[in-house]
Amino acid sequence: MAEMITLTSGHDGFAFAALHAQPQGPRKGGVIVIQEIFGLDQYIHADVARWAARGYEAIAPSMYDRQQPGFVAEHDDPAQFQEAVRLATANGPANAMSDIQACIDFLSPRGPVFIVGYCYGGTMVWLAASRCTGLSAGSSYYGGQVAGMAGLPLSCPVEIHLGRKDGHIPADEVKAKIAAAHPEVPVWIYENAGHGFNNDGRPDSDLGDAELARRRTVALFEASVAG
Repeated sequence: MAEMITLTSGHDGFAFAALHAQPQGPRKGGVIVIQEIFGLDQYIHADVARWAARGYEAIAPSMYDRQQPGFVAEHDDPAQFQEAVRLATANGPANAMSDIQACIDFLSPRGPVFIVGYCYGGTMVWLAASRCTGLSAGSSYYGGQVAGMAGLPLSCPVEIHLGRKDGHIPADEVKAKIAAAHPEVPVWIYENAGHGFNNDGRPDSDLGDAELARRRTVALFEASVAG
């Protein structure tokens, strides 16, 4: 069962909250789950539970705690969405990377550490794979700024998941930019899915595509530490 814990960021000593769940069965490693722009909402809670059920110790940091502790926005409320954008922008990459590094350092004494993120979190996965230390692999879902960061060097294996019906992210353009900069990075495009397709039950979600992406993510994590 998940619980809220407190971690401390290295670069400024800020104490932030994180949703934490112990693995069910034999521990396979740790997974950092990075939220969409909406905060630690019901879908992130569900994702943390999924990872724990698969045998991973899961932790999801509350990424905007410096600006508004515990912030959660409704997906269909335009005013709350704009507030979420403001908070994400105000937090900036340095705070985000420091908080993610604190999560890595928390999990790493017990085994390999992986990272998965969605929307805002998908971009943070790509950035963390370049700037943070101690990650074994990362899985980036529909990160809107990944294409603009395509040339960043990567310190671990990464894969990208995009929805064909995503009205916010041109999947083929992203795939082309990643292929030019990092031909080793798989870019998976899901034909039946839109933005946010990992959120089961949302309008843009397709359960078949979501399950396939999850299997591919697990396979990446397992392959990164095999042998």
